[in-house]
Amino acid sequence: MKSTIHDTFTTNDKLDDPEQLGHTQSYNSPTPCSESDPPDGGFRAWATAFGCFLIQFCGFGYVASFGAYQDFYTRIYLTNEPPSAISWIGALTTFFAINVTLISGPLYDRGWFYQLMIVGSLLQSLSLFMLSLAKPGQFYLIFMVQGVLAGIGIGLKYGISIAVISQHFSKRRTLVMSLVTSGSPLGAMIHPIMLNHLLNGTVGFANGVRASAGFVSVLLLIACLSMRTRELPAPTVSYSAVARKCSREVLFILMTVGSTVFQIGFYFPLFYIQLDSVKHGIDVNFSFYSLVIMNAACVIGRCTAGIISAHTGVLNFTIASTVACSAAIISMIALSNIASVVVLGLVYGYFSGVFIALLVPLLTVLTPDMSELGARMGICFTITAFGGLLSGPISGVLLSSQYRWWIPSLFCGLICLAGSSIYVVMRLIIYRRGINGSHT
Repeated sequence: MKSTIHDTFTTNDKLDDPEQLGHTQSYNSPTPCSESDPPDGGFRAWATAFGCFLIQFCGFGYVASFGAYQDFYTRIYLTNEPPSAISWIGALTTFFAINVTLISGPLYDRGWFYQLMIVGSLLQSLSLFMLSLAKPGQFYLIFMVQGVLAGIGIGLKYGISIAVISQHFSKRRTLVMSLVTSGSPLGAMIHPIMLNHLLNGTVGFANGVRASAGFVSVLLLIACLSMRTRELPAPTVSYSAVARKCSREVLFILMTVGSTVFQIGFYFPLFYIQLDSVKHGIDVNFSFYSLVIMNAACVIGRCTAGIISAHTGVLNFTIASTVACSAAIISMIALSNIASVVVLGLVYGYFSGVFIALLVPLLTVLTPDMSELGARMGICFTITAFGGLLSGPISGVLLSSQYRWWIPSLFCGLICLAGSSIYVVMRLIIYRRGINGSHT
């Protein structure tokens, strides 16, 4: 029987108990819409996890490597455009990659998983091959193909490739989700290396992008052949009903607002650390690897997030990671040599990986009925996507053509700190409810 969804203003032991909300055991109960518990293993489950890992590798792993494109476009290919205009390309890709979850989430709940994966993979592959046809100075073509088309393709796959893990895993859910999402920073390590050597080498832009498109297309094909869903009863979730319930849940609202504010500053290092290194006179060959260093640490952060959060609590570790990211972004004011790039890349990379890895598990904790997870992800990510959309362009405007790095560093660090403080408010509310049962 489908369990009753509790409102945050009614009795809900799962949300009242800080230990339950803080730890992964809080959402280890069977998914209400399934006929049996998730198997928590087996070939089908792990093959699906591997396919989802590849989706993350080719999806947000490619988005997170936009810093290589930002540097190449600014210095060579789109020299007539200011950095803020070029950053709109990456910002729009990020926006659609997250915002399209509003569409893919409900469709996933209705059993359209395979169709979404196939269409999303085809759109992303097509966008990259079309990008290779762009000529120097063709900003609007690059903007539409790389910013819009690729973003939509990635968005159709991104959220549901994490949500489907809940069909196969229960006790290991947070751990497996963190391993799956580690595909993004691993992709953000490999793709920049390829792109920097291809775009800046003898291959050139057109052939370099085609080679990258072929690589991504093969991996997406393998991913689509690997993933499977469990046969679950058709859900009867009303999207409008879920939206109304979410609008009355204080913790869900705080999480959404906090994530949105935090992401306004979150993408500044990802988009600009390579350009920052080059402009500070650091060796160009080393600067090409600044994103690699950052994303190598991000892989470790995502892989260890599930393990550490099992002891610290998902929300507690999220708070720690957002505060650390804020401090690292402010510290980019001091970036001036190779040592500072390495230290900042390692610190920011690790804790940004933790934050991203725990975002969906935290949302899962706040979802009493797993049949609503896709819809809730769509609602949450649609709102938070506006933070990512504003991040790069705002940073570019603050940076200006004079490259005043301290201004965007300080602004983005402080705005991230404001977002992390909202997570602290969540923690205080949960603590208070756990002590005296108050829901106010």
